[in-house]
Amino acid sequence: MQLGFLLAATGGGVLEGLKHSAQEVGLKFGFNTQLFISQLIGFFIVAGVLYKFAYQPLLKILGEREQRIADSLAAAERAKADLSKADEERRRVLTEAGVQANKIVEEARAAAAKISELEAQKAVVAANEIIAKARLANESELTRLKGDLRKEFGRLVVTAAGKASGKVLTADDQRRLAEEANHQLAA
Repeated sequence: MQLGFLLAATGGGVLEGLKHSAQEVGLKFGFNTQLFISQLIGFFIVAGVLYKFAYQPLLKILGEREQRIADSLAAAERAKADLSKADEERRRVLTEAGVQANKIVEEARAAAAKISELEAQKAVVAANEIIAKARLANESELTRLKGDLRKEFGRLVVTAAGKASGKVLTADDQRRLAEEANHQLAA
C-alpha cells in the first residue's frame, strides 16, 4: 500500500529509475545472446530427457499404482458383497435348519405318541389275554374243584347214610346215592 503512495508521489520516476538500473546491471555483467540460446537449448534437452526418462515412467508407475488401488478397492467391495451374501446364506441355512429341526421334533413326538398308543393297545390286548387265560384257568379249576367236591360230598353222603342206616352199603347203593347227591347239587 505504501508502494502505491510512493509511486504516486514520485510521478513514475521510480519506474524509470528501475529501468535504468536494470540496464546498468546488464551492461555491468554483460549479456551474451549465443550463451543464452545455448543455455536455453540445454534446458529444453534436459527437460525433454527428464520428461522422457523420469516423468513418463513416474506417471506410468503412478497410473499402475492407481489401477492396483482401484482393483484392490473393487476386490474389497466384491469381498464385502460376498461376505454379505455368505452371511445371508448362513442365516437362511440356519433358519431352514431350525424349521427342519422343529419338523423332526414334531415328527418324533407324533411317532412317540403313535408308538405309545400302539404299546398301550398291545398292553390292553395282553392284559385281556391274561384275564381270559385266568378266567379259563379259574373256570377249569372251579370245574375241577366242583368235581372233587361232588365226589367228596357223594362219599360223605354215602358214609353218613351208611352210618345212619347202620348197614353196609353195597357199591351199587353207594353209586346211586352219590349220583342223587350230585344231581341235587347240580340243580
